[in-house]
Amino acid sequence: MATHLFCDGIQRRDFLKIGALSGVGLGLSDYLSLAEADAATNTRARSAIYVRLAGGPSHMDTFDMKPDAPDTHRGEFREISTNVPGVRICEHLPKLAKCADKYAILRGVSHTLAAHRLGAEYLMTGNRPLPALKYPTYGAVVSKELGAPRDIPGSVAIPKGPTGPTGFLGLEYGPFETGASPKAGQPMNIRGLSLSNGLTLADIDRRNNLVKRYDTAFGAFAKEDKVLSGMDEFSQKAYEMMRSSRTREAFDLTRESPSVSGLFGDGGFSQSCLLATRLVESGVRLVSVQFGGWDTHRDNFNRLKDNNLPNLDDGLAGLFQALEAKGLLKTTAVFVTGEFGRTPKINQRGGRDHYPRAMFCLLAGGGMEGGQVIGASDEKGEGPRDRVISPDDVAATFYHALGIDHTKEYHTPTGRPVMIVRHGKPIPELV
Repeated sequence: MATHLFCDGIQRRDFLKIGALSGVGLGLSDYLSLAEADAATNTRARSAIYVRLAGGPSHMDTFDMKPDAPDTHRGEFREISTNVPGVRICEHLPKLAKCADKYAILRGVSHTLAAHRLGAEYLMTGNRPLPALKYPTYGAVVSKELGAPRDIPGSVAIPKGPTGPTGFLGLEYGPFETGASPKAGQPMNIRGLSLSNGLTLADIDRRNNLVKRYDTAFGAFAKEDKVLSGMDEFSQKAYEMMRSSRTREAFDLTRESPSVSGLFGDGGFSQSCLLATRLVESGVRLVSVQFGGWDTHRDNFNRLKDNNLPNLDDGLAGLFQALEAKGLLKTTAVFVTGEFGRTPKINQRGGRDHYPRAMFCLLAGGGMEGGQVIGASDEKGEGPRDRVISPDDVAATFYHALGIDHTKEYHTPTGRPVMIVRHGKPIPELV
């Protein structure tokens, strides 16, 4: 059904509501006050940040510690208290311990795909992969459903996105890739956005006009080809971004206030998280941040304590605090996950291997209540204790926070109807 707007922005259905309210003694001013109050309390997210811990982090060495497990399982790390009574996490995450009230920990998330590519596809789409169908990732769906200003990308991937991120949706919903992680105190020189080598906006305008002339000549062909039309849409978006001072400023970390930038460390992941906060603030609908190095088949504990965990601590704690400082935490849904967990039993090389039967995810913002642990794994961290949370459930919850109906159907180029998420239900504690 079409929605009709009047010149002052009031919808036709609003006048019907006003008519109904008049029967109980309420008029236009009363309705507008109620509407304003409702908008103020609406905690649906307008944007999202997806943090991918590529490689598969160990659940037992991060957010699901097992201090009472056998020596062969529990590892070297101790658990520490957080600012939420009863919630304990790894000792090498002290900053995240101090802001545990900002995020929810999902334990006992479980699936059966132990290969990196398949597990990643599952966790980045909410759908178990199929050989004959490529599902769109969160960035593509969010871009399609929520849209974005013409001069702002719908989704941004730092430093890069997954292969085939749009699935069957089309190239126009692909992410803008930064190509590199930002460096502290330095503006980013991004290919396709930054003006370099003497290039001016006038030069860009001339090239765009030339492209338009070709489009006029060959437009009929492009309309019949979804790939070509998608490329055209994507290139036009790129042109408008390049011309936009708002977009260039969003990518410039040197413009961030010291009070916010000081919340982050100097590492690449931490600075990527800072950039993510600036991008959602500018209107980007979904920012994906990739942090790799979690495939710890050997020397698991040294690699985690010397590198991965301190960097994760700096970046995520800074992210949650910066979003709150900017007033964006309620309107930004945050999803942190790897593709699977790692084996509870330590191998002979001092590492942990692929293990999808038990893993963790973090969810925050967008009206989802932090400061809670949902689900649990068993005494040895080998699987869910009594409640299985699937990647499908987590995806449905993530979309719910964004006001997107995960049961909505799209159609593939061949006309096949496909739900955004085939299975799964929003997690009750978070909706």
